This record gives sequence, structure tokens and C-alpha cells, in this order.
Amino acid sequence: MATARKTAAKPAVTPAAAPAAKKAAVKKAAVKRGPAKPASAPKPVAAKAAPAPKPAAPEAAKPVKLKLVRDGFTIPASEYAVLGELKQRALAAGHPAKKSELLRAGIKLLAALSDKTLLAALAQVPAVKTGRPGKK
Repeated sequence: MATARKTAAKPAVTPAAAPAAKKAAVKKAAVKRGPAKPASAPKPVAAKAAPAPKPAAPEAAKPVKLKLVRDGFTIPASEYAVLGELKQRALAAGHPAKKSELLRAGIKLLAALSDKTLLAALAQVPAVKTGRPGKK
């Protein structure tokens, strides 16, 4: 004859009782670990002296942070090559320059021109179709 083993039946936990069961499990785990460490006492705050007055000179020497704008544009390959040549010239003269620096220098030069000279310079630049170049 085979004897049937009896197993202890676990009580069913209803969804409403689930949070209470989790809390009980957490309490049991905390008891097994041992006593909790006492909270550390707050450190005494030292009395701060009045801040020393700051001299006005460093504020004037602080450089103004410029707001930067990112932009993209289309340029003919021949004019783009000129940017490379200008970079090489600047490097040979002892002042390495980035493309953006060259463009900004050109804008400063154009801004200094008279209206008549500016229009003459713009007449020498052919119009370019805007947008991204097509796939090759």
C-alpha cells in the first residue's frame, strides 16, 4: 500500500491582503538582520562669518559669453576649396584657423564695405540652388 504524504497547505493570499503580506515579510527580514544602526546625529553648523566684499574689478574683466547659432549652407566645390587654401595660408603665417573663423572674418570684412562695394561683390557671386545637394 502506498501512503500519501501530507504537505502543509499554504494559506491563499488575496490581492487585497498582498501589501500586508509584503510588509510582514519585510519586517521578518529586518528582524533577522539584527538591530538597525542609530541615526547619526546632525553635524553642528559652524557660524559663518559675513562674506568679504568682492572687488568690482573681476566682474568687469569677466568676458561676456556669446550666444552661438548653428547653421548649414550649400557652397560650390570650387569655393569650398578656397577655404582649404585660406586655411593653409593662415597656417603658414603662423595662425591656424578654422573654416568658421575664416567665414566670420569674411563677414566682418563685408560688413565694413560701403553699399556700392558690397553690391559689386555680391554681383560676382553666382546664385546657388538652396538645399542639400542631390545624391551622386
